[in-house]
Amino acid sequence: MDINHRVGIKASPEKIYEALTTNDGLAQWWTNDISGAGGVGSIIEFRFNGGGPDFAVVELVANKTVRWKHSGNMPEPWMGTEILFQLQVEGEQTFVRFTHSDWKEPTDFMAHCSTKWAVFLISLKDAVESNQGRPFPNDMQIDHS
Repeated sequence: MDINHRVGIKASPEKIYEALTTNDGLAQWWTNDISGAGGVGSIIEFRFNGGGPDFAVVELVANKTVRWKHSGNMPEPWMGTEILFQLQVEGEQTFVRFTHSDWKEPTDFMAHCSTKWAVFLISLKDAVESNQGRPFPNDMQIDHS
């Protein structure tokens, strides 16, 4: 099972690719505590209040494709999953096709993650278009827990 989203961003694929592949870029839209972003084989550590997932960079095609695979400690349902960003220019915008694949079952946690990914992809759009992303801990909350 997969989570899929698609968002159009009025920016070049180069600018979006940078936001997906550098510590500074990722910190503008997902979480402000990131380290390790680099080429294929690097391990990116995403931290949310001190804890959080690590992802290995497994594929990079400049300005087109970014693929990560889980690495290390993370929520059990994320084990074995992959994250893929595909960039495609159409007119004056670049579409980001996002997939978080290989979920084992459609749980409430998967539904939560799907909604949060949508929130963070809108944050990516805002970060790239206007330098006003909302990375954690300033992201939109989707529940009251």
